Amino acid sequence: MTDRPSWAPRGVDITRANVSRIYDYFLGGSHNFEADREAARSALHSMPGIPAIARANRAVMQRALRFATDRGITQFLDIGSGIPTFGNVHEVVQAARPGARVVYVDNDPVAVAHSRAVLEGNPDATIVAADLRDPQAVLAHPGTRLLDLSRPVALMLVAVVHFLRDTDRPADIIAALRDALAPGSVLVLTHATLDHGPAPAGQRAVQEVYERTPTPLVMRGSAELRPFFAGFDLMEPGIVPLPLWRPDAPEEPYDRAELHGLAGVGVKP
Repeated sequence: MTDRPSWAPRGVDITRANVSRIYDYFLGGSHNFEADREAARSALHSMPGIPAIARANRAVMQRALRFATDRGITQFLDIGSGIPTFGNVHEVVQAARPGARVVYVDNDPVAVAHSRAVLEGNPDATIVAADLRDPQAVLAHPGTRLLDLSRPVALMLVAVVHFLRDTDRPADIIAALRDALAPGSVLVLTHATLDHGPAPAGQRAVQEVYERTPTPLVMRGSAELRPFFAGFDLMEPGIVPLPLWRPDAPEEPYDRAELHGLAGVGVKP
């Protein structure tokens, strides 16, 4: 019989792995269950560099947030935000610009419950229970009213679009969100890729782990990501591996595993 932690929200199936909680494990978090840890260990067996990818993804997100705040943006819509960990969006942007407003969106009840606990007492940040696959529900949710969509917003799609199948029509989903945003808004997108390896057998084993969750992992290359930036001016250096998107130190070494993720940032003209 599986022991159920007291913090686990009612109705959450703790016997089935979930991508938010697997990612939390990769980042060294504690809000995951044995099913998540088992899936994560299986993925690590095939591809030991996954934690490096997760850290690189968090690092490029923080650099992109600085890009947005340097442009004067004070509103952030983070969809697929996951379980709160150190260095989350509200911590970064509210340190840079006190009063910046952040709306997190996730469809995982564990992520939503813990986000509510972390954000308690913060009037400028909230969590919305909604699904990226239904952009109109995200935009219409009362919690999203924390943002003034007549002013620029940074739309954060960090490590989430690779959980959309082609049949979900991800380009259309992103376009629906884009159309609701004011000129000057920013799109930040990161995505898993096969552009730079690894060996197909190891990658296939990782994908099989995610196929046991409700949201399988879909690999895409930079050419496949470009349509997601339709209606945005793609910023230099374009869609590139995670450690190559505006690194703090251009000559800083990186783990080759970090090349298995792509990052791009666009600005709505």
